[in-house]
Amino acid sequence: MLELDSITAGYDRRTPVFRGASLTVAPGESVGLLGPSGCGKSTLARVAALLHRPEAGRVAIDGEDVRGWRHRAPRPLRTAVGVVFQQPRMSADPRLRLRDLIAEPLRATGRRAEAETRLAELAPTVGLTEDLLARRPHEVSDGQLQRACLARALVLRPRWLICDEMTAMLDASTTAALVAAVESYRAESGAGLLAVAHDRVLLTRWCDRTVEWSDCVGAEKPRGPAG
Repeated sequence: MLELDSITAGYDRRTPVFRGASLTVAPGESVGLLGPSGCGKSTLARVAALLHRPEAGRVAIDGEDVRGWRHRAPRPLRTAVGVVFQQPRMSADPRLRLRDLIAEPLRATGRRAEAETRLAELAPTVGLTEDLLARRPHEVSDGQLQRACLARALVLRPRWLICDEMTAMLDASTTAALVAAVESYRAESGAGLLAVAHDRVLLTRWCDRTVEWSDCVGAEKPRGPAG
């Protein structure tokens, strides 16, 4: 279970982005989080991905309470979660070829030897050819780069996948291809999914259930700037 219980988070303690947000995702379940731009849902997604420490509340992954964040989180918890962000160019090292971008988490966790095998498995799944794998981010389109970012999120075989507005900048055909790749991975692995978006139609078609942001935060209203 991925559990977010009574989370308060933000970037200024005096004015948190939101207070008291709660959400759960069961193993194998796909949950959509629906809300308007700026409400705070991306901040909550970063908390769920162990990338942003909340000011209050509890986060638990598979029954284990999270005590550390980012690089201070235990490796088994860090690698249990894969995340794809809205803007691939902000989350990709421009110096790396796409094949190295995808393999980066393997190298960071001492599993370099698995890189070629995982690349061979993932590249066709996300629609990347050998020619594209040899290019750097500035040499490919946003859609092609997001395919690589999705492959990077999957390369460690996470039990939980968080897609934060993953398709917001993409055309319909690329959106369909990436959603299909996520669902193929979930069918094979049994991973749970939290998909964050402001597109109700997409989440309704994609997810088992959709949670409205207003229900997630209860009576509290989001405050301050947020994603």
